[in-house]
Amino acid sequence: MEEKIYRNSLNFVPVDVAKGIDRSTGKRVNADDIDPNYERMPKCMHCKNFTLNEEKIGLGICSMMGKEHLAYPDMAAITCEGYDEK
Repeated sequence: MEEKIYRNSLNFVPVDVAKGIDRSTGKRVNADDIDPNYERMPKCMHCKNFTLNEEKIGLGICSMMGKEHLAYPDMAAITCEGYDEK
C-alpha cells in the first residue's frame, strides 16, 4: 500500500530533507506526515517504462524511448516526457 505522506505528494514543496511547505495551505509540514489532500507525485516506480533491477538493490532501469537508463525508484518524474502511469 502506498504511503500517503507529504514526501510522496504533489502538495509538498521541500525546504530541506525533513521539512517542507504544504502547497495547498502554505503551512510548514514534516515530510513524513500524512497529507490530508494527497495527490500522488509521478515517480519512476509508478511508470510503465521502469523495471526494478534485481542485481542492484535500490536501482532500476528506465527503458524510455528505446534506450535503457539507470533510475532510482523514488526519483520524481514530474518533468519526464516518457512518464507513463502504470
